[in-house]
Amino acid sequence: MSYELKSATALAGEPCSYAGSKLLVRGPVRNLTEPYLAFIGGTEVFGRFVERPFVAKTEEILQQTCVNLGSVNAGVDSFLKDPDILNIARKAQSSVMQVLGAQNISNSYYKVHPRRNDRFLRAHEPLLELYPEMDFTEYHFNKHLLSALRSCCTNRYETVRDHLQETWVERMGMLIGALEGQVTLLWIHYDVDQQALFGHEPALVDRPMVDALRAQVLGVVEIPVHTARDAEDIDGMFYGQLDLPSAQRMVGPKEQQRIAEQVARYLQPRLAN
Repeated sequence: MSYELKSATALAGEPCSYAGSKLLVRGPVRNLTEPYLAFIGGTEVFGRFVERPFVAKTEEILQQTCVNLGSVNAGVDSFLKDPDILNIARKAQSSVMQVLGAQNISNSYYKVHPRRNDRFLRAHEPLLELYPEMDFTEYHFNKHLLSALRSCCTNRYETVRDHLQETWVERMGMLIGALEGQVTLLWIHYDVDQQALFGHEPALVDRPMVDALRAQVLGVVEIPVHTARDAEDIDGMFYGQLDLPSAQRMVGPKEQQRIAEQVARYLQPRLAN
C-alpha cells in the first residue's frame, strides 16, 4: 500500500483548471492547440487515488493526446454549467462522456453545489411539503439526504427517486446536445455494497435510462468493473492514512488499465476513419 502525505489527490496529475473554468479537473494541463480526445466524467475518470488513470493509459495505447476533464464528485450539472469545459470537449476530435449518477443533479426537490454536485445545498418547497417532519439543515450530501428520505417513508422516497431518474435522462440529453451529439457514452458500473441503498455506481441509473440516450450518441461503451477492495487492487494506490476505506471503494490501477484497453479498442477504428 502507498500513503500520500500531502493529500489524496496530490499525484503526478494534480487537479488543474483550464482558462475561464472554475472546475478542477485532472492534470496536468494539456496543450489544446494540437488534435486531442476529451474525456468528461467524475471520480472514476479523474482516477482518484490512482497515479495513472485510464485516460492517461488510453493516450499511451492510442498515441493520441487525451485531455482528462474528470473532476472528483462531479455530476451532469458540473459540466452543463461550465461553458469553457464544454467548449474544450466540442473542439476535440472525439469526446467520451461518463454515465454519471442521478442523485447529483439539481431538481425540483433540492439544489446541489454547482461544481461539487454530490453536496446538498437546500431543499425546495415541493420537498418541504412532501416531508414536513424533516429538518433538512442536518444534511450536507445527497446520498445522506436520500437515505434519510427512504428511511422516513419509502413511498415518498420513490416519488423523489422517480423524479431524479426522469430529470437525469433529460439533463444528460441536454449535455449530449451541448456537445452536438458527437460523443460516446462510457458506462462504467460496479458494486460498492450490495446491501446498501446506494451500493451500486452510478447511483440510481439503470439500463432503460442509458438505453433512452443511445439514439442521441455515437455509441455506448459498457464496462463492468470491481472496486479496489473486491479486485484486491489496493497496492499501487496513493492515499492518506485515513483514506483507506474510501480508496477501497474506488476503481484501482488494474481496473483502470482494463478500462483503458477497452476504450482504446473501441476508439481506434473510429479514429482511423
